[in-house]
Amino acid sequence: MMDEKLSIGTSIQGETETFTTGNMETRDPEIMGNNKDKCAEAENRRKELLSKIKIMTMSDIRKEWQSWSDAHTEKQKRNPFSEDFDHSHAMAVRLHKGDNGYGRPEEGSKTEERGNRAKNHIHKEIEEMCLIIRDMGVKGRDGRIRVTFGRLFQQYVRISDKVVGILLRARKHKHLDFEGEMLWQGVHDNVVITLLD
Repeated sequence: MMDEKLSIGTSIQGETETFTTGNMETRDPEIMGNNKDKCAEAENRRKELLSKIKIMTMSDIRKEWQSWSDAHTEKQKRNPFSEDFDHSHAMAVRLHKGDNGYGRPEEGSKTEERGNRAKNHIHKEIEEMCLIIRDMGVKGRDGRIRVTFGRLFQQYVRISDKVVGILLRARKHKHLDFEGEMLWQGVHDNVVITLLD
């Protein structure tokens, strides 16, 4: 008679699984089948957990650190506020008008993220402005909705004090149209704003 203990130990996330096969001379297929299933299941789980582990040698860590260090040094050479700023190098590697990425923040940077949030916020305000014009405006014979600047200003100033800025941005994005470059309260109260959407 021989007792055998099969231990499948994994130190991944502190999990250890142990199964005892029991008396090997026992030929009960139900007991043997359950233990084999459990062992196979434990082995598959162990393999799955091991595949998720990223094994790094000291050489890999050193290469990764050196790569980060080189990228940081290069960035500091182009940063005019850094002690390591190299004017000739910065002028040689800078983007020129027409290059891909010129006039835009670096992809994935916090500056790009803030810009995207601001753009989304402005578009929401434009949509809100268009809804208010649609609600309070008068439909013309051509089917377009119109409202005067004075009336819109009185209504919208309760919601936001950026009425003119949002109107200019909405005109730039072709949501609405009005005459003139700028609108001033009192002076341009009779200017008609036409909703294009």
